[in-house]
Amino acid sequence: MTTQQVKPMPKMETLIIRKKGSDLLIVGGGPAGLTAGIYAVRMGISTTLFERALPGGLMGVTEKIENYPGFHQEIKGLELSAAFEKHARSLGLNIMWGNVSKVEVSGKTKKIHFEDKTMEGKTLIIATGTEPKKLGVPGESEFIGRGVSYCATCDAPFYKDKKVAVVGGGNSAIEEALFLTNFAKTVTVIHRRGDLRADKIYELRAKANPKIYFLWDTELEKIEGSDMVESITLKNSKSKKKTKVSVDGVFMYVGFTPNVAFLEGQLKHNKDGFIITDETMKTSVDGVFAAGDVRVKPLRQVVTAAADGAVAANSAFKYLESLK
Repeated sequence: MTTQQVKPMPKMETLIIRKKGSDLLIVGGGPAGLTAGIYAVRMGISTTLFERALPGGLMGVTEKIENYPGFHQEIKGLELSAAFEKHARSLGLNIMWGNVSKVEVSGKTKKIHFEDKTMEGKTLIIATGTEPKKLGVPGESEFIGRGVSYCATCDAPFYKDKKVAVVGGGNSAIEEALFLTNFAKTVTVIHRRGDLRADKIYELRAKANPKIYFLWDTELEKIEGSDMVESITLKNSKSKKKTKVSVDGVFMYVGFTPNVAFLEGQLKHNKDGFIITDETMKTSVDGVFAAGDVRVKPLRQVVTAAADGAVAANSAFKYLESLK
């Protein structure tokens, strides 16, 4: 009996179709955009991804991620972001750093205004994610960077042995409150409702932490100080009683808004600005897809963003095939 010698598979790089320019343009380098890039390159699509800051988006500034499949122990958001980027680059994904100021989606060719250049592609994936929503109370804008923050992972070390407040009751608020206890003397969670919206596991940890205090049915009305934040005014939504509390910092987690200003309303969206898509990630314009937190969806997590990216890349591939 003779054995047939099996030839080794060629390296992935040799399977990638190299073309001048890019057929697919991806705006956004979070989990949705990077996953879309990974799938697109594997399908042989010439692809360029544009990211204005760090890879990973909000994933990159999340201290710990505990619910991403395959990591039964927590992993730092920055570490997971780096793994996404490394995977994408290993396949040959072209990543360009800078700001996309505008896109043009009408017509067969999609255009991106990137820094001082105009880039063209046959299809486009929007994966720009979200940014923290501003509450809009007096003093909030004035004290950004001087006691008002939207990222505990970024700014917590500045509040060592100080008193801080966290506004919100969802996963982000409670996760960041827990992280702040590594530095702050006390962390007061201000929530407008009588119970948290965060996952039970985070709630139990927060309530068991001796540094964390809760103010229920309470709303933030004003932030005050001189050079830095010194106090906040709170209002109990039931009794209507107002209280002034001394704090050194305020961390806001009251929701998110989609990063869509550069679209200038060219795609159909809901009243909050989130892009409307179907289950294939197709938007209201042919050849344009949206993936991740920027689109209308019931759950915004790293795992759902990555899934969206894979679906969007597959839809972009089918769209390009239809043009042939």
